[in-house]
Amino acid sequence: MTASIALTLTADLRYLLRIADTGLVHAQRLAEWCGHAPVLEEDIALANLGLDLLGQARALLAHAAKLEGSGHDEDALAFLRDERDYFNFTLVELPLRRGGADFADTQLRCLFVAAWLLPLWQGLGTSRDRDLAAIAGKAAKETRYHLAHAADWVVRLGDGSDESMRRMRAALARAWPYGAELFDDDEVDAAAAESGLGPRASALREPWLQTLRPVFADAQLTMPAASAFTSRGKRGVHSEHMGPLLAEMQSLQRAFPGGVW
Repeated sequence: MTASIALTLTADLRYLLRIADTGLVHAQRLAEWCGHAPVLEEDIALANLGLDLLGQARALLAHAAKLEGSGHDEDALAFLRDERDYFNFTLVELPLRRGGADFADTQLRCLFVAAWLLPLWQGLGTSRDRDLAAIAGKAAKETRYHLAHAADWVVRLGDGSDESMRRMRAALARAWPYGAELFDDDEVDAAAAESGLGPRASALREPWLQTLRPVFADAQLTMPAASAFTSRGKRGVHSEHMGPLLAEMQSLQRAFPGGVW
């Protein structure tokens, strides 16, 4: 079994890994729908969304590996870190097909993440890091499609049958408390904003809300009150779901180190 790698974590590296890990873990959860989605077209669509997110994560991890400078590649960063060295938001590690979650949770999560990513990519488009700005330019185009796709489904389910409306409202109640973490500033965000690397987390809140409001109105959803709860995945403190997810995601690389297809 391959041992975990140790990273030299700077503020810039943490900032990049938060974005990369969020895309990586979100993609892993979306992949669980492959072969299980309610309609064939959506089975393919969710897989394609996951592949886009994986591509974004791969580009960021490859860039992060160069900045870290310890000889690790994107695969090592993706598959050979311990749980506390992943910095994704807790929202994306929560199950999507178990524990009461369902297709409504999936589409709402896709909406939340895309509505967060789009202004982030736009802000990163003017980053002092030219490689990061180039990654952001391509990713923003993909995210616009993700956002439109998720918004369409949230409206269809929220303003659909009594059952789909019930499920979407239940999904919103489950997801909303985890949304606060998306905009929770800390010293990493402050350093990124001050150095010109990228926007601080709190700067993305209003664009996110502006995107959600018309979608919620069309979906007959009421914006919940702000939650006092703040999850801490971006600081490496994860839910009980992260360990099993990583065990599955890392199993091949751990068992066959350096394996290639």
